[in-house]
Amino acid sequence: MLDAFSKPQNRKWTSILLGFAALLGIAAAVIGIDDNLPGILFAFLGITAFVLAFAHPWRTSRQSLRLFLASILGLVVFGGLMIVCDLIGSKIEASGVTRLLLNIGSTLFLILALICPSGLLVGAVGAVVMAIRNRRLEGKS
Repeated sequence: MLDAFSKPQNRKWTSILLGFAALLGIAAAVIGIDDNLPGILFAFLGITAFVLAFAHPWRTSRQSLRLFLASILGLVVFGGLMIVCDLIGSKIEASGVTRLLLNIGSTLFLILALICPSGLLVGAVGAVVMAIRNRRLEGKS
């Protein structure tokens, strides 16, 4: 993550990608993401731009592969937590703070549905692109 701010060129691209992420996030909020495909697409692209803002300086496929594997782990963990929160919420009649804590399940669903697939996409594409790029560079040496 610190590589994104280490060099002036990296800072420039990080700022551009974060700007795109913010604009796409605002567009998604204005359009709305409740059963609205353009809004969901803008939200997904905004989160993908956010992930890419910190992943773009990586130069090895191993770093992207770690992001890919962490996203798979996130899908499993957040999926399980979401199911547990949903089960507890359906079994307990609660109000106030307890209900608020159980609504964390909806937040986990957003993480599960938007952030993890973005990490999968950026990690998979980054791993393949860097593997091909590094193999070509080794062949030229």
